[in-house]
Amino acid sequence: MILPWLILCLGILLSAFFSGAETGFYRVTRVRLVIDAVEGDWVSRGLLQLTNHPTWFVATTLVGNNLANYLASLGTIWLAQQWVRVPTEGIELTATVLFTPLVFVYGELLPKSLFFKAPNVLLRRSAPWFLLFSVLFAPISAVLALLGRILQTVVGEAPLRVRPELARKELQEVLREGQEAGVLCAPQLRTARDVCDIGGKAAHRFCRPPGQILAVPRGTRKEHVFRRARKLREPRIIVTDPASGQAIGYLRVIELQLSDSQVVDRYRPLVPLHPNTSLIQALLQMREVKEEVGQVVDESGRSWGLVYGSDAIELLVRNRSARFASPLLSAGGLAPGVTKGGNR
Repeated sequence: MILPWLILCLGILLSAFFSGAETGFYRVTRVRLVIDAVEGDWVSRGLLQLTNHPTWFVATTLVGNNLANYLASLGTIWLAQQWVRVPTEGIELTATVLFTPLVFVYGELLPKSLFFKAPNVLLRRSAPWFLLFSVLFAPISAVLALLGRILQTVVGEAPLRVRPELARKELQEVLREGQEAGVLCAPQLRTARDVCDIGGKAAHRFCRPPGQILAVPRGTRKEHVFRRARKLREPRIIVTDPASGQAIGYLRVIELQLSDSQVVDRYRPLVPLHPNTSLIQALLQMREVKEEVGQVVDESGRSWGLVYGSDAIELLVRNRSARFASPLLSAGGLAPGVTKGGNR
């Protein structure tokens, strides 16, 4: 008599698990999932992989729910046969009708409601078991996933991928929720929005205009550099090649002043940046190598201009964008794709 009850309870438990996990997958906060995955949490990485392969996730859930329903039905019929020793026509149907509310409430409705209200906590705790079931059901799930892939090829629609990078709209929604919860104050929210609005734009749009660049050829005497630096109040010097006039590096004025040499003969490297690199990524690249100036260079080797780390910080933190209202995007004062003749 105990075994039928165990089978019935196991079927209800599995039904609750897979039904709740399915709801939790669609309700989980994407920001939390991505952050945990980036920080190295293996469970979140596994969930992210399943999210990026929805056919495999749906196949695992489908197999699990069918197994749960089969066990619940087997336990119900077995219990009915134990209670009614004499074979009676329709006893199996009657038992199924009687146990349906039990299975529906505790195997479907209740777990879905719980996962709907607390998807992050419950999915995080049940994720290791779901990943284990995805491995156990792999032979069957692979067939279903293959059928789903074939259908996807026929229809011509690819599933939406969850990338580690957060979409701007999603991040702004998180910031708004943070302000409503009292986590962020108005200045913090404004700064975060400035980072979202400006940091995602291409770095080549924020190259400093040539008129605001202190550039001297290599071999220039220190006295001449100091006079120009005091006039422009610029702590950094761009060193150019005397023959071509192209920027080859930069130097801090204080480093030149402490140097024993009387001319500009040493310089620091410019960080190469792709034109499509975002401003925030450009700043992170410069911070990583501990340099302060980057040079935007395309695949052909043509320079689009120079990006200063201090300018990026002003734009991202203080939102001082007046200087870059109409930037000249190359050291030669020409916008990308514009020739000296004015044709694009």
